[in-house]
Amino acid sequence: MGSNLRTVYNSLHGMLWSALHTLPYVALAIIVYAIFHLAARALRNIITRISIHHEHQRNVGLVLGRLVQGTTMLLGVLVALVIAIPSFKPVQLVQLLGIGSVAIGFAFRDILQNFLAGILILLTEPFKIDDQIVVGEHEGTVEAIETRATMIRTYDGRRVVIPNSNIFTEAVMVNTAFPKRRLQYDVGIGYGDDIEHARELMLNALRGSETVLDDPAPEALVVDLAGSWVTIRIRWWMDPPRKLDTMRSVDRVLTAIKRDLTAAGIDLPFPTQQILFHDQTEDTDGDRSRQREGWPAGANGATVPRRATP
Repeated sequence: MGSNLRTVYNSLHGMLWSALHTLPYVALAIIVYAIFHLAARALRNIITRISIHHEHQRNVGLVLGRLVQGTTMLLGVLVALVIAIPSFKPVQLVQLLGIGSVAIGFAFRDILQNFLAGILILLTEPFKIDDQIVVGEHEGTVEAIETRATMIRTYDGRRVVIPNSNIFTEAVMVNTAFPKRRLQYDVGIGYGDDIEHARELMLNALRGSETVLDDPAPEALVVDLAGSWVTIRIRWWMDPPRKLDTMRSVDRVLTAIKRDLTAAGIDLPFPTQQILFHDQTEDTDGDRSRQREGWPAGANGATVPRRATP
C-alpha cells in the first residue's frame, strides 16, 4: 500500500515539476504570439490605409491586408508552439494536415467556397463598398465585403448577410455602376386627346425638372394603344443614380406632368369596361354597313325589330 502511494506521489511530483519547468516557455510563447498578433493587425491597417487613397486598388488592398494578417498570425502560432513545446516540429503539423485534408475539405466545403468566392469578388471588383446592388430578393447598399460574406444595408435600415458563393453564382444588378441612370414611366391619355400636344406638355415638364439631365435628352414615345387609353412612355436620365435620388426624381417628374396635363384638359383615364346587350332581332343584323355592334344606327337609320319566324 505504501509503495503505491509513493508511486502516485512521485508521478504527481513529476507532473508538477514538468509543468513548472515548462511554465516560462508557455508564458514566452503567449508573449511571442501577442507580438505576432499585434504585428499582423498593424500590417493589415497599413496596407488598407495605403489602398484607400487608390480607389481602383482598394479591394486589392483589402485582400492583401487580410492575407498578410492571416499569414503573420499563422507564423506566430507556429513559433509559439515551437517555444512552448520544444519537441514540436512544424513538419509534424504539415503531415497531420496532409492526412486530414480530405476530411477537413468535406467538413469546411461551404466555408472554403465562400472564402474563394470572396477573394475573387474582391479581386475582380464587380461592385465596391457603398454601391447599391440587387441580389435575388435583397436590395441595398454594400457595407462590407468580407472573405466569407457580403453585408448590405437595406433601404429600411436592416442588414442582410449574403454568402459570397451565392453572390458569385447568381446575377447581381449594380444600380450605381455608372454615373447616370435612365428612368421611365408609362402615362395614359384619352383617345380623344391630341397626342402631340400631350407629348409636348410631358417633355416641357421633364425639361423643367432640376433632376432631369439635358443630355441625353428626355423622350416621350407612344408605346401602346390600350383598351382605355393611349400609352405614352416618358424616359429621362438623372444623376446620381442612388435610390433616394431616383425616388425624388420620379416624384417631381410625375407631379409636374399630372399638374400640366390636368391644367391643359388632357384626360388621364382609368380602366373602363362597356357591356352591350343585343337581342339580335333588328333588321340590321348581318349588314356590316348598318350594324354597330349593339349601338343604335341613329335617327336616319333607326333599327326595326324583326318578326321572329316560327
